[in-house]
Amino acid sequence: MSKNRVGLYPGTFDPITVGHYDIIRRASKLVDTLVIGVAMNPGKNPLFTVEERVEMVEKMTEEFPGTNFVVKPFNNLLMHFAEQVGAAIIIRGLRAVSDFEYEFQMVGMNRRLNSEIETVFLMASDQHQFIASSLVKEIALLDGDITKFVSAATAKKIVERVELIRSKKTN
Repeated sequence: MSKNRVGLYPGTFDPITVGHYDIIRRASKLVDTLVIGVAMNPGKNPLFTVEERVEMVEKMTEEFPGTNFVVKPFNNLLMHFAEQVGAAIIIRGLRAVSDFEYEFQMVGMNRRLNSEIETVFLMASDQHQFIASSLVKEIALLDGDITKFVSAATAKKIVERVELIRSKKTN
């Protein structure tokens, strides 16, 4: 019998971008089941609740018929979460050298916590290397066009949230 290879792609996904989508699409070819772990991480001042982010990721993964996706929120140590979901591989996207420096350190720590779980890096596609969720939010807050960086459904949610934030500030 073949073993079900489970991969974990963690992130805050606030919001999920076309860069994330690209990594998800490519990672889904490497594993039988891809768990997309949506980190709660309140320290990053998320624009969306974890429930909203899970919903956005689920909506985006509907476009991959035949791939086994599981979208789950988590608020614990990444390696503990990986163990909970049975992941053998953690998938991380890299955009730039600065990403590598941070991720290199994390891999070392994670290997000390559980040497059985491997980390695999996928380089961002050249057309997505500059996309960061934080920049997408900043562009939206400054009334810029974000439609090239996120799905149409996500762009709509971001615009609605920005309008809500602005209406609260004026009241």
